[in-house]
Amino acid sequence: LLQNYPNPFNPETWIPYQLSAGSDVTIEIYDVHGRLVRVFDLGMQSAGSYVTKDRAVYWNGKNESGERVASGVYFYRLKAENPEAGTFSAMRRLVVVK
Repeated sequence: LLQNYPNPFNPETWIPYQLSAGSDVTIEIYDVHGRLVRVFDLGMQSAGSYVTKDRAVYWNGKNESGERVASGVYFYRLKAENPEAGTFSAMRRLVVVK
């Protein structure tokens, strides 16, 4: 899991990541209180780099209800599950400014 860009951001950001093996990938965004804000269920992704704007996860700064999130610190977590390689999880911080 790589650092999102731009960071801080308003109103949009990209979340890049790399996979060493094909995996079922989910990215979750949490607020500073640990509440789930947004989920990106990406499904099965091939091994490789997802770092460019056309491949990285795009977040428009909105929650699951389509409302803009407040300014502040958020955390994003990547979970990659592979039946042979097991489960990998990593978390990073991002900042929303308005």
